[in-house]
Amino acid sequence: MSIELPTKPESAHNILTSAPNPLDVFFSPHNVAVIGATETPGSVGRTTLWNLMSSPFGGAVLPVNPKRASVLGIKAYPTVRDVPARVDLAVIVSPAPTVPGVIRECGEVGVKGAIVISAGFKELGAPGVKLEQELIAEARKAGIRIIGPNCLGVMVPPTGVNATFAAGMARTGSVGFLSQSGALCTAVLDWSLREMVGFSAFMSIGSMVDVGWGDLIYYLGNDPKTRSILIYMESVGDARSFLSAAREVALSKPIIIIKAGRTAAGSKAAASHTGSLTGSDDVLDAAFRRSGILRVNNIADLFYMAEVLAKQPRPKGPRLTILTNAGGPGVLAADSLLIGGGELAEVSAAAVESMNAFLPAAWSRGNPIDVLGDATAERYAKSVEIAVKDPASDGLLVILTPQAMTDATQIAEHLKPHARQTAKPVLASWMGGPEVAAGEQILNAAGIPTFPYPDTAARMFNYMWRYTYNLKGLYETPKYGPELSEDAQQKARAIIDTVKASGRTILTEYESKQILACYNIPTVPTSIAATEEEAVRRAGEFGYPVVLKLYSETITHKTDVGGVVLNLKDASAVRSAFTGIRESVAAKAGAEHFQGVTVQPMAKLDGYEVIIGSSVDPQFGPVILFGLGGQLVEVFQDRALGLPPLNSTLARRMMEQTRIYKALKGVRGRPPVDLEGLEQLMVRFSRLVVDQRWIKEIDINPLLASPERLLALDARVVLHDPATAEKDLPRLAIRPYPTRYESGWTSKTGLRVHIRPIAPEDEPDMVKFHESLSERTVYQRYLQTLRLSQRVAHERLTRICFIDYARQMALVATAVNPDSGEEEIIGVGRLQGLREPESEFAIVLSDRAQGQGLGVELLSRLVAVAKAEGVRVITADILGENIAMQKVCQKLGFKLARELGDPVAQARLEL
Repeated sequence: MSIELPTKPESAHNILTSAPNPLDVFFSPHNVAVIGATETPGSVGRTTLWNLMSSPFGGAVLPVNPKRASVLGIKAYPTVRDVPARVDLAVIVSPAPTVPGVIRECGEVGVKGAIVISAGFKELGAPGVKLEQELIAEARKAGIRIIGPNCLGVMVPPTGVNATFAAGMARTGSVGFLSQSGALCTAVLDWSLREMVGFSAFMSIGSMVDVGWGDLIYYLGNDPKTRSILIYMESVGDARSFLSAAREVALSKPIIIIKAGRTAAGSKAAASHTGSLTGSDDVLDAAFRRSGILRVNNIADLFYMAEVLAKQPRPKGPRLTILTNAGGPGVLAADSLLIGGGELAEVSAAAVESMNAFLPAAWSRGNPIDVLGDATAERYAKSVEIAVKDPASDGLLVILTPQAMTDATQIAEHLKPHARQTAKPVLASWMGGPEVAAGEQILNAAGIPTFPYPDTAARMFNYMWRYTYNLKGLYETPKYGPELSEDAQQKARAIIDTVKASGRTILTEYESKQILACYNIPTVPTSIAATEEEAVRRAGEFGYPVVLKLYSETITHKTDVGGVVLNLKDASAVRSAFTGIRESVAAKAGAEHFQGVTVQPMAKLDGYEVIIGSSVDPQFGPVILFGLGGQLVEVFQDRALGLPPLNSTLARRMMEQTRIYKALKGVRGRPPVDLEGLEQLMVRFSRLVVDQRWIKEIDINPLLASPERLLALDARVVLHDPATAEKDLPRLAIRPYPTRYESGWTSKTGLRVHIRPIAPEDEPDMVKFHESLSERTVYQRYLQTLRLSQRVAHERLTRICFIDYARQMALVATAVNPDSGEEEIIGVGRLQGLREPESEFAIVLSDRAQGQGLGVELLSRLVAVAKAEGVRVITADILGENIAMQKVCQKLGFKLARELGDPVAQARLEL
């Protein structure tokens, strides 16, 4: 019996569902009511109405004004309830205090979406916040999606919608532009009309009370007319929704963001503009890296990068070859490249030898490759051909300055063939004005981006390789994470509960190390001594030398109060240190803060001190830190941030961003530390942060890292206020692995099966799984014949295994192979679109696992997952000949429908 479910043929970004999207109403409305429409010259109400009238979108425009019978020659209505036609989109430009009531009226007549252009909400403080809450309450009660308030509005050039008060309509193109600033939108619009840049969507979204970044990124990711998404951001809003959508869409379409508020003053201005928290800029960078987003620093770069990524392949690394006919511009480009983190490619000996054959004796023989000011088109062409083929280079920048003997047009013609003949990006900087304009046009038409200045071109290359680096992090297959004991989480939680019950929020060092030990993070053996004699006894048990540290339930930074004494070699030194710590604490903090000392063996400090920690960001929740540790951690500021949960790949990426990483790899004859062990320790630490939501701050500082061992020398844990409700604890920006959907099952034949959510580490086993499938099984799953090489391609399997559990769920069934004795995947069930109105499911089993009831079990579990996640409808396409699977669906309550002549039946279950 075959129970595989076919799906539509896969594509690079196959996340479309058959159900209409609630946001369709903003992109292709049927009838639009303009509430607050007026004839007052220069008013928002008049301009918005006129724009909708002037750009036909295929529907009716209906003014609403209680004081006029008509507006701009169109019949007007007192309220939206009086409009005879069915309105699906309302554009609201009436005063802010009227908006909640208007939304209520819209709900009464079935309006599905509203663009609230009106300002005067949370950006004005407490009264505006209250008004905004009323607006949200009315919208949710009526099921109306809201864009805004305090926005310019929405333009969708392909459908003709212009629901804005901008002075004109954007050109049609392939860029989706989203902005929180309406004024910036108007400036970009004016620029785009001059530069002939077109848009698939041009949207000002204001304060984002409802529709946010995640909604629109996901929508544009599904839009075939959109090739890239550009964003001007002031605040993140719903961090989990934003990251979830961005990570999925970034795999197929560039998402390029400029984020205001890098500086403290800029952040304050952005917050006052939107009325929202802007969050830590460093944390935001970490979030962008985690989701494959490219961040740029100015508006021009936003559009430059959209063009570059559309025209040229991404570089595989940071090495750029610069070819120029003038030394100065080449040096400027090199400086820009190196300052931005790129590298000058080393010109290979073979390339130098080839160029020696035709270049003048005075050529540079290095990078930048200076072909000299009298370079002809032929000299340029030969040099480019050699440089672009050099394996030591990841990209090429060709610079031209208009000198007396330079033919900029002919050189451009010779460069043109290289636009698409190489897997490396080719960029150009044709410096000058009218003399080089014809050459620039040739290059741009050929797909080679040109820049007026070489340092700008080098900066774009740096953005390109960073973008590649970010995306590569999404594709890399991590190693399996370390196993933890089943009761690790419970043991740690018991320690935390005991501290909470005592009314404390600060754990002692001893308690903090107990927490680490639960997660197999090695710590220095530690004993508590309340008296001098006890300290001497404990020291004798460990053996000298030892360390004494303050034991206090209230003080965490022990060195600040003289609470650490190292390298104590005998009992006399221990007694003296005990007295010294007690007196120092009494003098600097108060005697009540001294509860004794901890005694620890003196660790041999032959290694590097690093810090691993976590704290809470107001927008992204818990954030993990890695960097150079020790007492001067705040001084050197050598650190990297990341969002939990981590896997081995993400942990290594965090290490690579620090300067200390070079030393950890081995330097000046010293061997490298146990980097793989450090990766796994960071993964376990991440698990701790994910599991223990009551932890507000946690530091391991220092963690001693050496080739022989990794050892936590000190630890600090701070809890949230015990009075906090558990539901109000900060949530992770990225949903962690959902262990709740993991459990065992036994088949009809007694086969013991483990069913759990898929993980990134499953990729190698998924390759073996696909190798086990017969052609018949493959056809029934995919409705087409897919070669094994296609099914096991790394890029494809990465997307299957490295999923966002907030948007989709995949369950794998594993069992021991009786022949090999190894655990292997024997089935996969997938539920796509957890955040959509309808979710589509699919199941495929290995041939040996069929006929044992596993398909029924997987489908039952997918239905249970759908219910738990709030999915309303589940659908699937099933081959008409697959009667067994149709019966399974009917058994579980699905309704089947099949049109005459259609080889596929549709299964549908309303939950």
